[in-house]
Amino acid sequence: MVYLLFGYFATVSILAGVLTVALRSPVHCGLALLTLLLHIAGLFVLLNAEFLFAIQIIVYAGAILILYLFVLMLLNLKTEERYLHRKFPFLLFAGIAILGELLILMFQSPYAGAKGKATTEVILAVGNSHAIGLTMFSDYLLLFEIVGVFLLGAIIGAIVLAKTPTTPVAKTDVPL
Repeated sequence: MVYLLFGYFATVSILAGVLTVALRSPVHCGLALLTLLLHIAGLFVLLNAEFLFAIQIIVYAGAILILYLFVLMLLNLKTEERYLHRKFPFLLFAGIAILGELLILMFQSPYAGAKGKATTEVILAVGNSHAIGLTMFSDYLLLFEIVGVFLLGAIIGAIVLAKTPTTPVAKTDVPL
């Protein structure tokens, strides 16, 4: 059953990724992107990575896609009747050629089938969120704090850029 679900999630993810790039309408591209993100989240569930599943749904399918749709609404793009780009057959041929090259490289890789140190039993015994938290706040604490400072700087920069300058209103002497 797992192989059947993996085949479904992988096939739909690849198809949605191609449609995200190939479709002409930005709204249709957004819907294809939503399909892609949800099916990638399904792959995370198959890998017993429930934390990454939740992050994928909340951050990417929720926040990033909503931001994308807000930008689309602000741009007010006029759409054409064509659904695919004119150069779609050429791009499809190039994509299939690149996919073939990647498959050749993947099957000739010395790392094909290499296993990690942690087994499924160890991860399931400790828990995904607990294992990620221990690693993030012990081995990668400095990097975690640096990312926090960068995000704080980005928030302050966005507030400064979004704030509209106000000109002081000149007081006039108006008799009452």
